[in-house]
Amino acid sequence: RSEVVQLYKSKGINGMRIYYPDKEALNALRNSGIALILDVGGFDTVSYLAASSSNAAAWVRDNVRPYYPAVNIRYIAVGNEVEGGATNSILPAIRNVNSALASSGLGAIKASTAVKFDVISNSYPPSAGVFRDAYMKDIARYLASTGAPLLANVYPYFAYRGNPRDISLNYATFQPGTTVRDPNNGLTYTNLFDAMVDAVYAALEKAGAGNVKVVVSESGWPSAGGFGASVDNARAYNQGLIDHVGRGTPKRPGPLEAYIFAMFNENQKNGDPTERNFGLFYPNKSPVYPIRF
Repeated sequence: RSEVVQLYKSKGINGMRIYYPDKEALNALRNSGIALILDVGGFDTVSYLAASSSNAAAWVRDNVRPYYPAVNIRYIAVGNEVEGGATNSILPAIRNVNSALASSGLGAIKASTAVKFDVISNSYPPSAGVFRDAYMKDIARYLASTGAPLLANVYPYFAYRGNPRDISLNYATFQPGTTVRDPNNGLTYTNLFDAMVDAVYAALEKAGAGNVKVVVSESGWPSAGGFGASVDNARAYNQGLIDHVGRGTPKRPGPLEAYIFAMFNENQKNGDPTERNFGLFYPNKSPVYPIRF
């Protein structure tokens, strides 16, 4: 894992997300300066954290306190794309983690949750974006009270794959040629990523949480394994994303914090073949395609 940290540093990558508190990874990150999104782990952990404040205190004691501030933990993601009945556990779990952080003197670390884009309905035009379910409005308002961002996984690839008739490949991959105007506010969009992020901002405003910023906790494009998945498209999208996020979106200009999924191809992952091909690098650390950070 220290090799991975060296690879990040050699490429000038200053942010990382890990999906559970892997002790070896956390130790390798000590004094690296790399900002970290630390996920708590799967749905079981989210319900464990929601069940009691003492559970959350124990989790923070074991997984955060031994590493911070030597490890630059910026956000704790309490659940990733939680669905179904488990969504009721997210807010109590975030609350319990927040109070555990505060009582340990770790209040600088913000607890949030990472959501799939489909928590938004009416995403076109972007200004029509609204949260599909009441639980998201409650989470948004709570994040507004703590100053934490909403972590959003934003994938133009899946939107394009689902509707290639109406969404052009250029628009989905940051290539010139398409401009879309939002009739409600006159903002113009030249790429789908901005339109999706601004739909999340519109939903936050409608929930009474307009001051919550969005951190894009995952975005990427597969280089193989399915419709529209090619090395050229993946390179165009990910290079476009890297070059673009410093400018922000039409609704929220200024730097946008974003994390590319994923650093490595996951050759043992199950499910859709594209899932094994989101990496910028092969497991042996050679690049899948050239990219500038």
